[in-house]
Amino acid sequence: MGNDSAAKFDPSRASEYAEQSRIALAGYDACHELSACMLAAALGSGRAARVLVVGAGGGASEIVTAGALEPDWSFVAVDPSQPMLDLAVAAVEAKGLSARTRFHLGYVDDIVGEATFDAATLIGVLHHVPGDDAKRALLASIARRLKPGAPLVLAGNRFAYRAQPLLLRAWGERWRMHGAAPAEVEAKLGKILQGADPPATPEAVEALLAETGFVEPTWFFSSLFWAATLARRKAE
Repeated sequence: MGNDSAAKFDPSRASEYAEQSRIALAGYDACHELSACMLAAALGSGRAARVLVVGAGGGASEIVTAGALEPDWSFVAVDPSQPMLDLAVAAVEAKGLSARTRFHLGYVDDIVGEATFDAATLIGVLHHVPGDDAKRALLASIARRLKPGAPLVLAGNRFAYRAQPLLLRAWGERWRMHGAAPAEVEAKLGKILQGADPPATPEAVEALLAETGFVEPTWFFSSLFWAATLARRKAE
């Protein structure tokens, strides 16, 4: 996530993140639960693992969910937004996971003194990164931190919004279902069209993964624009 992307998550947006994200993504909690299950299935349940959580800010759902499932996992949480990272710290503390979690304000390439990781997550981040070059750079930076064969869970929006008008309208109806007035729905539709840069297709996501050293993507969750896949760092 670049500096401009991080700046979007100011204190005002951070404070509404937990509620807003669960409306914008139908199945928010299910996605995180299945992500933890997929990682456990890929790594083998009941074993120790070090997990890199990129874009961990907000409710730290990746850590809270996976940490409850696997008591021997530890986490390094990275986020460039201080307000969002503050929320993650509070969520992790509330669940008693602080001893198993290290927080880093900044970017993956800024982490020093860390060995390679057994797994990583990148959930709700890639579509906030503008341009394919920056997306590739982020994925490549994660790949460099992973052991050969290590799994990555990648989840986010994976369609050009204007290319899917029915999904876009349904997304607006989701907000209306949760009490948004017509003018508010229109404002939110305008915001998503201007404020994010998702890959154009699922095939484009797979191409970005392949170009940055990931193989064998397995799609396991979908909700309107959103989808999640598990891929592995290419064995060397």
